Amino acid sequence: MAAVEKFFQDMLYEIPTIGVMDVVDILVVALIIYKILMLIRSTSAARVARGILLVLVVTGLTDIFHMYALHWILNKILELGVVALVIVFQPELRRALEKVGGRTFLSIVDPTSNRSAQETAIAATVNACEIMSKQKIGVLLIFERNTSLEEYFKTGTLIDARVTEQLLRNLFFPKASLHDGAVVIRNGRVAAAGCVMPLSENTHLSSDFGTRHRAGIGTSEVSDAVVVIVSEETGTISVAIGGMLKRHLAPQTLEKLLTNELLSDEDRRNNTLLGWLRNRFAGKAESHEEK
Repeated sequence: MAAVEKFFQDMLYEIPTIGVMDVVDILVVALIIYKILMLIRSTSAARVARGILLVLVVTGLTDIFHMYALHWILNKILELGVVALVIVFQPELRRALEKVGGRTFLSIVDPTSNRSAQETAIAATVNACEIMSKQKIGVLLIFERNTSLEEYFKTGTLIDARVTEQLLRNLFFPKASLHDGAVVIRNGRVAAAGCVMPLSENTHLSSDFGTRHRAGIGTSEVSDAVVVIVSEETGTISVAIGGMLKRHLAPQTLEKLLTNELLSDEDRRNNTLLGWLRNRFAGKAESHEEK
């Protein structure tokens, strides 16, 4: 108890000496830790992280119980762990560096660049789903968010293309080779198509749900993705989020739901402001032309 009291007393003495750069230092470290936690949220990365934690715990125990031989071996393994981590997390590290070197710079130069890609993807999705709903073409479209779905890319075909209505309709065309699988959209671009996604393990789902709906719900159960589904039998548009399925959506409702889920509050406020400015300047231009 005395040690705890001394700790808090020392903290109270140190608080007045904290400067602006100390606060910045703490915030940067907190941000780095947060980004690392976000990086290992995917299923495969989480398993690797648990394995590393187990090795660290065992290493500590071998030191406490004076198991010198095993402790020496585990220390050597940990010394090589940095190189192993770079190899294991190579896709995630590459994606993180791309964000820092590319998208972050673009967001500074042009704040609307990343948002525009996501907006374009939403608009193309709504238009394509409206048409394919009328034609009763099955659709399984997944918007990846924080949880990485990269482990499922190997079951499909990597694409990396801009999201357009024509591309989505071609991918889900009944005679196309990739129409049976899922299309995954990452950062406003089509990342992969024809992917095999995990089926829901919920035993209380309606017997009317086929494989497409069960895969969509299953994906939303194991990740934070937003999944758009169009029924091949009825043409009904549905959205799965967090294991819950919202059915019988109109195109306008689908657009509003995707906007609320995929765009941040700041993005939506900026979009509203930009739209107002466009209309304002367009109105002024038309009035000048009339004069």
